[in-house]
Amino acid sequence: MTQTVHNLQEYFRQVRMTETANELPVILRNAEKMSWTYQEFLQELLMYELKRRDEKNIERRLKWAKFPYHKKLDEFHIEEQRSLSTRQLNQLRELNWLDQQYNLILLGPQGAGKTHISIGLGIEAIQKGYKVTFSTMGELVHLLKTEEYIKKSQSQLKRIRESDLVIIDDLMYMAIDQREANLFFHLVNHLYERSSIILTSNKGPEEWGELMGDQGITMAILDRILHRVEVIQLNENDSYRLKHRTAIFENESV
Repeated sequence: MTQTVHNLQEYFRQVRMTETANELPVILRNAEKMSWTYQEFLQELLMYELKRRDEKNIERRLKWAKFPYHKKLDEFHIEEQRSLSTRQLNQLRELNWLDQQYNLILLGPQGAGKTHISIGLGIEAIQKGYKVTFSTMGELVHLLKTEEYIKKSQSQLKRIRESDLVIIDDLMYMAIDQREANLFFHLVNHLYERSSIILTSNKGPEEWGELMGDQGITMAILDRILHRVEVIQLNENDSYRLKHRTAIFENESV
């Protein structure tokens, strides 16, 4: 590599085209090999920089989202869901509901695929430029209770409040007290008309009041969540997770 290329790389870094600076030797070799015109060379430089910036932004948003695992919608076996068709799933992945700030409630037993669908939709949203955050209800309650004195909780809740899509997993998996319910209401109230929320739960909204311990707060939360919402009830009797497990024994099943 000549000193001239080193200098060019430094110039690119100074104008914040770091990705192009790193790749410049390869691009120059390709230009010579393919006999690019000046216009083709400039187009290649700029397209490479834009592509890498988009990829870096997606990587950053995926890290920001804090998904527990990375599973896309294409990996979901929709044919085994009696209550959700391929057409409906494709309609959800178009994300028009997100632009209109609709909420989604995914109901069903453990292992029905609720979390997989919510993460898959979250990944689709990130790839289309939206900010997404994921949290279990237990993690979220802990963040809300410690926000006043823990900086990490403050920064994570700031990200949640700035998100276009907030995914809350295992809502009402366990009971919460009145203070926790009140903190949760204030978060939902902040997100109302600003963001979309995906909630997964094995209990329907009619049961949430018993687990929150305050009927008034429950009604206020439901009022905001159910204003614009699609409720999807996944198969009640089939465990998606059990069907698609990796087995140790080839000829035996649980």
